[in-house]
Amino acid sequence: MSVIFTRAPLRLSLGGGGTDLPSYYREHEGFLVAAAMDKYLYMLTHTVFQQRYRLKYSQFEEVDDPATIEHPILREALVRHWDGNPLEIASVADIPAGTGLGSSGAFAVCLLKALALAGNQATTPSAIAESASHIEIHTDDSVTVEPLALTEETIQAMTDRFLLFFTGETRNAVEILADQDTRSRAHDEAMLKNLHRTKEIGLESRALLEAGDLQRYAELMHEHWLNKRKRSAGMTTDRADELYELARDNGVVGGKLVGAGGGGFLLLYTTDVDRTRDALTRAGAAEVRFGFDFQGCFGTEYR
Repeated sequence: MSVIFTRAPLRLSLGGGGTDLPSYYREHEGFLVAAAMDKYLYMLTHTVFQQRYRLKYSQFEEVDDPATIEHPILREALVRHWDGNPLEIASVADIPAGTGLGSSGAFAVCLLKALALAGNQATTPSAIAESASHIEIHTDDSVTVEPLALTEETIQAMTDRFLLFFTGETRNAVEILADQDTRSRAHDEAMLKNLHRTKEIGLESRALLEAGDLQRYAELMHEHWLNKRKRSAGMTTDRADELYELARDNGVVGGKLVGAGGGGFLLLYTTDVDRTRDALTRAGAAEVRFGFDFQGCFGTEYR
């Protein structure tokens, strides 16, 4: 028996989100600051005695030909990166999909790591990231990854002062992203101006985080959110606005909905952790306590 276990962290976008879509970056170059968190997507891949592909995620599929798989990431990854016998693949996550924490990206990375292990193929984090981006976003563009130079003091302060609350609403970001894509391709002046400022905020965010100036970074988070919510209809919800205003009245300097918008999680930077936590908990917002992950995707095979 051979079972492969893989795990990939979910992520928080900290600046520049939205400039990483091809309709923008192919002409203007994108920039995104993100942080891996210690909440994960997990995958088990069974490699022997399988007569058909058996795929278990939020749904169940059983097929003979991977080209007929409905799940787009499973289908494309298996078609492009697997030429062995049928597999059984099952996944679960600490946090559900549709909440803005990059679960689809983590899914793609987990799967590609598993396929590399199953095929006894050597790989690198950058190669897996590149393949995942080809499957999810584009086919011929490159991504450059640079780690932030953060002090231990800054990382600890971020761990202590960042809070994450679920709005209670999941979202399908397709319509929001489609609107951005269409308007960017049409060179819509308002959209491009918004995204240009978003990229500037991303670059400023990197500088402030590396300088350890979290107060100014949090103020920039607030500006980022005000700018982002102008981008497309449906970017926010009444519930998210209510919780954010409550947070701002109770110690929060800045924050935003993570992901494309329309629901999901509020990431907040506060100067009064207990006050903020109490206020949002009383308002019925569930908190997810988290730290940062520095290991990235992990995989091992059991025989």
